[in-house]
Amino acid sequence: MINCIHKIAIALVALVTRLSFVFLLSLPIFAQQVSDTAFTFPIAQPTYPPGSGPLILIDEAHFNFHTLGGGFKPFGKLLSGDGFRVAPLDQPIINSGILEGCSILVIANALNESNQQNWFMPTPSAFAASEIEVIRSWVAQGGSLFLIADHMPFAGAAKNLGAAFGFDWLNGFAFTRPRTWPPSVFKKSDKTLDSGPVTSSNFGMHPIDSVITFTGSAFRIPPDAIPVLVFHPDHYSLQPDTAWRFTPETPRQSLAGYYQGALLEYDKGRIAVFGEAAMFTAQIANGILKAGFNSETAPQNAIFLLNVMHWLSGK
Repeated sequence: MINCIHKIAIALVALVTRLSFVFLLSLPIFAQQVSDTAFTFPIAQPTYPPGSGPLILIDEAHFNFHTLGGGFKPFGKLLSGDGFRVAPLDQPIINSGILEGCSILVIANALNESNQQNWFMPTPSAFAASEIEVIRSWVAQGGSLFLIADHMPFAGAAKNLGAAFGFDWLNGFAFTRPRTWPPSVFKKSDKTLDSGPVTSSNFGMHPIDSVITFTGSAFRIPPDAIPVLVFHPDHYSLQPDTAWRFTPETPRQSLAGYYQGALLEYDKGRIAVFGEAAMFTAQIANGILKAGFNSETAPQNAIFLLNVMHWLSGK
């Protein structure tokens, strides 16, 4: 009898835990995220001596959800450990002089001011047309752009900038399976992770077998782009009018022909485009869920980021 009661108790605990977990996933996780500042990824052989590598500027002038001192602090910590110089950019990119000395411009989850606190449609561009032209021209002349736009509204805010290079963003929430944790696993074994410049040792990179992303968005790529994270036809995007508000009537779209990561050589420059930001940092959501480098499900994400940055820097 005692054994039976014990089993029932265990089952009830498991059920409550599972229900609590599902409840947590239904919450707007964006409001509960903090950087995991304790996380450290050891780099045995840094690419550059400390503080001597290429300069990386992280955009903070467009109401960015991720900044160097905030959500992308582990991002900066990892790259600094590899010898890169990392600094914030706190002014709009109104001319190319703003980017003088910069090797890689990182734009992660930029927003239009109108969506800073209100994550619902419409989601206008985070960038003025004049800024987009400055960035496009800077890349064409040899700069490297690392453009990251997460799920709606970030995808909508980056749509015009992506379109300047031939990328067509879908302003929704991309899923590879029903909402479980972690949401998306991209693997070479099922061809969702492409064997190319940032995943294969054939290109002088650390070999990568799998990459984990945490929801995010999807986009189409121009014909000459190199796929990295590839959606299958059974993957889908939910298209709500308000972030994280899903109902049975929320439009759903197949992600056949869509991607969550791609590379592009654009004239003399390079671009890496990704539809998910947590994969490139280390965060704790709702006090218990680890997302990014620190997640036990994503052991290769940190190395993958280093590969991407080395490709962008031409190393």
